[in-house]
Amino acid sequence: MTRPGAGPPGWPVQVLPAGAPGWRRSAVGWLLDHCPPDYRGHPVLQRHPVALAWLAVLHLQASLQGCRQAIATVRADLGDQLPPDALSAVLEALETEQARLLATGRAAGLVERSLRDVRL
Repeated sequence: MTRPGAGPPGWPVQVLPAGAPGWRRSAVGWLLDHCPPDYRGHPVLQRHPVALAWLAVLHLQASLQGCRQAIATVRADLGDQLPPDALSAVLEALETEQARLLATGRAAGLVERSLRDVRL
């Protein structure tokens, strides 16, 4: 259930609820914040937010895949290059990033579905 004045659970707080005045503009800004910086140089993505959302979801999925691979291989790849406490800290940072990417990816998916006018 959607809270009054907010999106559904998991909706990014920086994005106005779908249908609110200015919501697409807030969605574009938020999506651009989660894409490679060079995406800002492509006006077509700002004119067509559904394309930007689609790309943002793909970018976040790829980042999550890279993070998972790093978690799986960090000990083997860097174990002889870092002291144990640094290796543990890198692993902790990766796990924190994985959680952020999961949440952000879900939020981007919600925004994309709203831009596609799919009922949430």
